[in-house]
Amino acid sequence: MSELAAFDRRESEVRGYIRSFPVLFERANGSVLSTADGRDYLDFFAGAGVLNYGHNNPKLTEPLIDYLREGGILHGLDMATSAKRDFIEAFERRILEPRGLDYKLQFTGPTGANAVEAALKVARQATGRSNVVAFTNGFHGLSLGALAATGNAKYRRAGGVDLGGVTRLPYDGYLGADLDTLDLFEKMLTDPGSGLDVPAAVIVETVQGEGGINVASSAWLQRLRELTAAHGILLIVDDIQAGVGRTGAFFSFEESGIVPDLVTVSKSISASGLPMSLLLMRPEVDVWEPGAHTGTFRGNSLAFVSARAALDSYWADAAFMDQAAERSAQLRAALDAIATEFPEAGFVVRGRGLMYGLASASRPELAGAVSAAAFERGLVIETSGGSDEVLKFLPALTITAEELDAGLAIVRESLRAVGA
Repeated sequence: MSELAAFDRRESEVRGYIRSFPVLFERANGSVLSTADGRDYLDFFAGAGVLNYGHNNPKLTEPLIDYLREGGILHGLDMATSAKRDFIEAFERRILEPRGLDYKLQFTGPTGANAVEAALKVARQATGRSNVVAFTNGFHGLSLGALAATGNAKYRRAGGVDLGGVTRLPYDGYLGADLDTLDLFEKMLTDPGSGLDVPAAVIVETVQGEGGINVASSAWLQRLRELTAAHGILLIVDDIQAGVGRTGAFFSFEESGIVPDLVTVSKSISASGLPMSLLLMRPEVDVWEPGAHTGTFRGNSLAFVSARAALDSYWADAAFMDQAAERSAQLRAALDAIATEFPEAGFVVRGRGLMYGLASASRPELAGAVSAAAFERGLVIETSGGSDEVLKFLPALTITAEELDAGLAIVRESLRAVGA
């Protein structure tokens, strides 16, 4: 009997990653996944950005084990617990105060989509307006409010209803490098005949992960911030995949110098793979009435424990980001060399930090073929983009130089195998 027989027999057809990586995983450590029959795979996927600190990092698992042994609170809704207090204080001390940021923290339901739902709802309440501007190729989640702001047609079709309340505008670079797409937004905001009512909010990813590793320039983000501020529009940065160190700083928007009104954070915020999601908002935006956005699992105590451990272990000084910057330079140099080595693929290298993509508009099928060939050779790597045309590099920030080189060697071998 196949080791995946139970999944084939009982799990819904909606399952996805098991089709790309059809083995039975049993253990993991750092940047290595191991199957039940003892095969090892290098991980350039990191749980779609959940595992920035790697699998089963002892700096995170040991505090969790201690907390369990001591009988700590496991489920607390939004009651006061020592685990939540300790996380809040660590987040203030390690993240907010050093950056001069004044945000209230809302602990939403455990998914990133729930943080996006909360951001859209509170923005509409705070402004008294209903429309939201989102961008081409944006991905913000698959619950209906978040889905309305998501661009991908496959996901939108699955919603089954009209998805309103959102105006879609072109992201930076969508119309080519020579056109500033914010010219259109500014014109529509100032022209009474444009048909665009002043929106409650703009939601944006500074680096679009699922959309194809599209990177907004600092100048574009700064202009977007200026436009939203000038028109009383709240700016939401969706930092669910690009945050928590993934793109070179804790928050992806730090490089541009902007300060959003709201920030959604999830995926790697718990550090350990446990579900956790946060909405950060300026105090004046926090217009919620008590209980207006709730959820049974909005207080995951175990996630608070590992999140706090990560903040104290990795964000007390610059050493962690300095090491990640070295790996980023190593990855960028290797991808540039691969693009040169395989000119017929027409690769474009895009990304920041340890969030990169090899994109081929002329051969969109190549990314999927390379992903499959790489898996056969011991590497887990996924694709992204509207047509899955981007080979997406998302290794743990703790990956070693040797592991990164070994995975990149598999990518090269796979490119040769598929005839790139």
